[in-house]
Amino acid sequence: MERATVNDVELAYEVVGSGEPVLLISPVLADGFLPLLSEPALAGRYQLIRYHKRGWVSSTHSPPPVSVATHAADAGALLAHLGVPRAHIAGHSSGAAVAAQLALDCPDRVHTLALLELSLLSVPSGEAFFQQVGPAFEAYGSGDHEGAVARFLSVVGGVDWVTCRAVLDERLPGAVEQAVKDADTFFGVELPALAEWAFRSEEAAAIDRPVLSVLGADTQPLWVEVAGFLRSSLRQVEERTIDGVGHLLHIQQSPPVARAMADFLGRHPMAG
Repeated sequence: MERATVNDVELAYEVVGSGEPVLLISPVLADGFLPLLSEPALAGRYQLIRYHKRGWVSSTHSPPPVSVATHAADAGALLAHLGVPRAHIAGHSSGAAVAAQLALDCPDRVHTLALLELSLLSVPSGEAFFQQVGPAFEAYGSGDHEGAVARFLSVVGGVDWVTCRAVLDERLPGAVEQAVKDADTFFGVELPALAEWAFRSEEAAAIDRPVLSVLGADTQPLWVEVAGFLRSSLRQVEERTIDGVGHLLHIQQSPPVARAMADFLGRHPMAG
């Protein structure tokens, strides 16, 4: 991956393909969008830009707090560094929070938004979600980073760890090991910032870009509720449900997710 210095930090990034630019923003699995980079529906038609947010993998690790707004500023600065004045923005989970914040803070940088199961912990289901992942925080607090990652991903994936690990090892070799290395960032920086992130109906209504909300048919109640919030709050929202997947939707089944995104982007081209 190449490196860019923006906002006094270094971000690792990769650009694949040509066409209208699409910035991909990942959450706990820093390379989670890798499967989409080889999907013809997207890779053959768009310039795909993925990067590691500050604190992840080899990008600069900043001491906490690092807010969602800080990540959004970094994303906008990376686009500027690459000479991209405007792009389609896609984010997954907490990466979708960064994408939404970028649309609020730098609307001129955003042509469309694709939100893959946006994580918004202020909805009523957020409290139950925190209770579910409580054992993961306990494991992290005791120094068991591998156990913490396993427990967390099992909850969000909605399957037992053996099944979840098998999918990740097949689709993203090395991703689990990297997530364990990034555990301090995830549990100590990312999740606390996400818990403090304010994205109310008025903020959502302020986004005047076309939005695609993508949901896994087998996902957890938290993301079902968030999808309902987006449906009722955004000005322009289209919804797609991907059968047979949960929260790790584009990792579990990248072809239908890529097709859904490509269909949305094709109906909202930057030209004209």
